Amino acid sequence: MSERADDLAAVTSAVLTATRLLVGIAARSLGAVAERVTLPQFRMLVVLATRGQTKLVTMAELLNVNPSTAMRMADRLAAAGLVVREVNPLNRRESLMRLTPEGRRVVDEVTARRRAEIAAIVARMSPEQCRSLVTAMNAFNTAGAEPPEAGPHPLGWPEG
Repeated sequence: MSERADDLAAVTSAVLTATRLLVGIAARSLGAVAERVTLPQFRMLVVLATRGQTKLVTMAELLNVNPSTAMRMADRLAAAGLVVREVNPLNRRESLMRLTPEGRRVVDEVTARRRAEIAAIVARMSPEQCRSLVTAMNAFNTAGAEPPEAGPHPLGWPEG
């Protein structure tokens, strides 16, 4: 096996291990709202929180789901009072979605729980490890086309 393949296998293994940790954090962070919001529905709320009002068809593309799946998710979130769906006044065939204040509160609450749990883990790392993690995660997120979190750097360290 080539050195590049060994490196790729090691990185893939490390990321898979990290995903187990992060999925656990994600699941625990949804605990208080689990009866109202599933993990895929929460992802929709996060996209709306990040992008603002969004067309239903665009949301389906962003979530990599069928438009009918996105519509069902949006309908459930609307029934829970977390999003508003309305006809696009510029194109009556399109549906627009946006967060309600309650939807924003749910995103903020769940994100705060995730942030606290991640911060507790990161606090056990050295400053050098933290800087390396920020650099690596930013590169990983960019390669995966995931937009950065809004606001100041979430961990308080300079990027790079």
